[in-house]
Amino acid sequence: MAETQATQTRQEQLQLLNNALDSGHLIPVRNLLEELRSADIAHLLESTPPRVRNVIWQLLDKEREGDVLQHLNDEIRQSFIEQMQPQELANALADLDTDDVVDILGDLSQNISNQVLRLLDEQNRAQIEHALSYPEDSAGGLMNIDTIMIRPRVSVEVVLRYLRIRGNMPPNTDHLYVVDSRDVLIGSVPISAILTCDPDTPITQIVDKETFTIPADMPETEVAQIFERHDLVSAPVLDENGRLLGRITIDDVVDVIRGEADHSLMSMAGLDELEDTFGKITATAKKRAIWLGINLVTVILAALVIGLFENTIAQVTLLAVLLPIVPSMGGIAGTQTLTLVIRGMSLGHIGEGNQGYLLRKELAVSVINGVLWALVIAALVYGYSYYKESGINHLHLAITIGGAMLFNLVTGVVSGAVLPLFLKKINIDPAIAGGVVLTTVTDVAGFFALLGLATLFFA
Repeated sequence: MAETQATQTRQEQLQLLNNALDSGHLIPVRNLLEELRSADIAHLLESTPPRVRNVIWQLLDKEREGDVLQHLNDEIRQSFIEQMQPQELANALADLDTDDVVDILGDLSQNISNQVLRLLDEQNRAQIEHALSYPEDSAGGLMNIDTIMIRPRVSVEVVLRYLRIRGNMPPNTDHLYVVDSRDVLIGSVPISAILTCDPDTPITQIVDKETFTIPADMPETEVAQIFERHDLVSAPVLDENGRLLGRITIDDVVDVIRGEADHSLMSMAGLDELEDTFGKITATAKKRAIWLGINLVTVILAALVIGLFENTIAQVTLLAVLLPIVPSMGGIAGTQTLTLVIRGMSLGHIGEGNQGYLLRKELAVSVINGVLWALVIAALVYGYSYYKESGINHLHLAITIGGAMLFNLVTGVVSGAVLPLFLKKINIDPAIAGGVVLTTVTDVAGFFALLGLATLFFA
């Protein structure tokens, strides 16, 4: 209910903004922007065409540019950054968390990134350069260095006094991390324990040494799985020597999970998950043309297979009506398995130890469904050809379509299970390439099985 109301509010805000822009009255637009949170402004920017988007950006207070940039789609954010001078960008990034600055600078050219870094204060620059040394899609690239560390020999009262002097805590702080003199992590203390324990209690008595830790080089997808599996709000990031480098918080993990979901969804259609919905026509057309060209090649390949059996089709014209059925059923069955396996791989469920069982299980499922639907389509085709009195052997035609259906369902399911495992082994993203390869396999195999069997019976 709350989500629906929030969506309606955003739509109303967008409508008000568009009405104000259409009327040429910019003061109401500025007033509306001042009332919105940075994340909502970013949402509005992503929901408007480039012309309107640029007007909104010009009306935005300079002090809020950095907060808005961190919430934007990478492609849209890049378009605004290209309009900014290095000093302006440095000012916008000055108050952002380290992980957000690293995310933004990581998308810039080395030259621009260095210019911006030189304009930041020395402490921020050192911290950001250290974070930039890790890959963007690793725990080190995801972490925030704004972390509260305490020593093991102090008391709860000392920690409370330190927190009062500090005045505030980093967002999503649910634990304080206990480290030694070399910043090697000893464990963590929940904030709840600090608030409820006797002030004279030594930290050593309440420290949890079984804290979940994240290696700095761990891929961000594995980090997301750990957070999801253990319901974490934050987790410390360590180097190879066990030194505390920073922490990862749930808000960053949510971004990773959403990015993975967008990637899987968009890749199935050959689209970039960062593609701007309201982007430029020429840029969008160029990106999609490449994918359409690849698909055209696969369709031509399937057409060539059909061409090999031109004489068979001329003799049994009813085959032309049946041609779409077999590849379509194989494609759907294969896509079901492909999606299941890709999801299992992304969640870390599939490994060397259970791949064999998975293949046997999918093979058994394909045979059961293959036999079932082969019998169904064979009966339907037998009845249809008998009704049409086509002058051909009705039983042979039923066997042809049924056998092709069984063969292609099994082929599609096995391909859907094997392809993502193979593609990952050769470092190709299964979400991007799997669908195209699977479609090609099921189309070619389906046409070849149907027309091949028909040639055996009727040629």
